[in-house]
Amino acid sequence: MIVALFEDECYVNFLPVAYTRPVFECRSGMFSFLERAQRMFPESDVVLFTRNYLLPTFGKRVSHPVNKADVIDDEVLLINGSLIVDDTVKRLVKTKLSRNVLIKQQGRLAVARLGEDLAKKHARELCKPVMRSTLERLAKECRTLESSKLRLFSYPWDLVNSCGELIKEDYSGLGKSEGEGAIDDKAAIYGDKRNVFVGKGSSIEAFVLLDVRDGPIYIGKGSAVHAGSRITGPVYIGDKVIIPSGLIREGCSIGHVCRVGGELEETIVQGYTNKYHTGFIGHAYIGEWVNLGAATTTSDLKNTYGNVQVMVEGKKVDTASTKVGCFIGDHAKTSIGTQIYTGKTVGVASHVHGFVSDDVPSFTIWAKSLGAKPVELELESAIKTQGKVLARRGVKQTSEDVELLKRLFRLTAGERRKTGVAKRKFVI
Repeated sequence: MIVALFEDECYVNFLPVAYTRPVFECRSGMFSFLERAQRMFPESDVVLFTRNYLLPTFGKRVSHPVNKADVIDDEVLLINGSLIVDDTVKRLVKTKLSRNVLIKQQGRLAVARLGEDLAKKHARELCKPVMRSTLERLAKECRTLESSKLRLFSYPWDLVNSCGELIKEDYSGLGKSEGEGAIDDKAAIYGDKRNVFVGKGSSIEAFVLLDVRDGPIYIGKGSAVHAGSRITGPVYIGDKVIIPSGLIREGCSIGHVCRVGGELEETIVQGYTNKYHTGFIGHAYIGEWVNLGAATTTSDLKNTYGNVQVMVEGKKVDTASTKVGCFIGDHAKTSIGTQIYTGKTVGVASHVHGFVSDDVPSFTIWAKSLGAKPVELELESAIKTQGKVLARRGVKQTSEDVELLKRLFRLTAGERRKTGVAKRKFVI
């Protein structure tokens, strides 16, 4: 059986983070959606379907076929890319999903098992986000079941709100051996030491406090936690991460090759991001190659303690949560002392200064609170900056990286027009 992950029309809800990656590359807990599916079905071949413009960059990052409908030569387990593939899903597949049966949840296709012929018939439609019309056509040829209990996420705050519990589940399911990293004798552990895992080549310096009374702490390979840091589980820290005297509070998932200091709470950092200095980030989702300047701080609570509303595709969406931070796309930069209001988004490659009380479009220099009108970031500047930033982490900028920025610049032009972003030199 082939396992095929796809995106549906709800991918737009995950922008700007999903501008540069398929939704199933986003993480919550210790893993991305894709990694969960791979772990749950390790014996199956995997095929991936995403937006065509992501194919050149994403296709180089994975070893699986991407948008190749002609590789379908067996029955297919079709999985929504924003579905948490857990034991519940695996049991459903075994007990409920016979051939040509699909499961819907809240009007979306969650998971389906398609015979080879039916899978081949509809494979081409999966090479772009699955619309409701595709689901309706499938439903005519399949037996349809309804569910309300699957963790099918619709918005980025779903990832953030579930992160802590997922870290606990992921840690308990690792079946791990004892970590090979070094914990200094003068470091303190509150709680069961078995809930601390420090990977090979990682080090925990003296006077670090690891608190695992309410959840585990997992630290990957080649990472370092410097003296004076406190980490409160559940927390996941990936490979080659440096924590320079940070306060990492519960519910944080930090991807590979990050620098994270200051205070972080219930926040997901995709990877390759710098937050070296002081400042608070809470209940947020931060993409890759983001640089947060010293004292950058986000709000995650309204003064009224009411539910936070977030603008999604031009409409206000009630998050049903009082704690929601910001959502920052790849390659964004904040200047020293930037303050980002509750529930705001910062687009891909944007530069923000001062107080950010509005959503910021991609490729925009934003300093309204300093008296400057928003200005479009020149594409060539974004490309040159990307090359410099990647080189600092030993990554070579490719022609595919450049083409993706060019494509996104065109794709997001409407955002800038609607917000009144001018095409002129930025001056404060």
